[in-house]
Amino acid sequence: MSKIVQTAGRTALGEFSPEFAHFNDDVLFGENWNNQDIDLKTRSIITVVALMSSGITDSSLVFHLQNAKEHGVTQKEIAAIITHAAFYAGWPKGWAVFNLAKEVWVPEEGDLPYEDASMRAHAKSMIFPVGQPNNAFAEYFTGQSYLAPISEEQVGIFNVTFEPGCRNNWHIHHARSGGGQILVCVAGRGYYQEEGKSARELKPGDCINIPAGVKHWHGAAPDEWFSHLAIEVPGQECRTQWLEAVSDNEYGDLR
Repeated sequence: MSKIVQTAGRTALGEFSPEFAHFNDDVLFGENWNNQDIDLKTRSIITVVALMSSGITDSSLVFHLQNAKEHGVTQKEIAAIITHAAFYAGWPKGWAVFNLAKEVWVPEEGDLPYEDASMRAHAKSMIFPVGQPNNAFAEYFTGQSYLAPISEEQVGIFNVTFEPGCRNNWHIHHARSGGGQILVCVAGRGYYQEEGKSARELKPGDCINIPAGVKHWHGAAPDEWFSHLAIEVPGQECRTQWLEAVSDNEYGDLR
């Protein structure tokens, strides 16, 4: 998750009220917004509702509506959020916020563009994008996977999403020195297995360190979507050797 950095306080009030600017930039945004106890999408929704309830419909609310969109709130979701809050905060406030929200979202955006309802629900459950169909590596997967580059500089980080039942082939990350891979589960439920060992169930927050030279596979549970970050460990002469598919017999025992 990228760190929230705010400089508006110092830009507007750095000379007039440096203490207020400090609280705004360093405490409100620097500490509170970067607290990991709730995700940024949820925090954005809470902030929009709080400002709406207070009757604040100026540029600060526009900023937080844009911030909510950037953190995954869809047009369909913001419409439902404003409507729900209007019953408690007041109907005129709902009208005022809708007029601002229409400048941030357009009706054609609707919900996330996935026909499958379970895929939409999965995509909404994580802060990283699902990405595009992983067609370049389709021959090494059973089922459909998706790939979203998160970082392609310094260290490669990719969000890999598997439909229910999808898994990659057995494979090995080779390197003359260093290398290997780190998996961080971010949504759904899946499995990781090394050759000769039992499969390990993966849930959000779980981390797998895969040394170079270890034969393994990973993928979704039979009945759930699954996403993990794949982090490339730097090394020399790194390459991946793709092997046989995980058979239905091997996979069929997992639940």
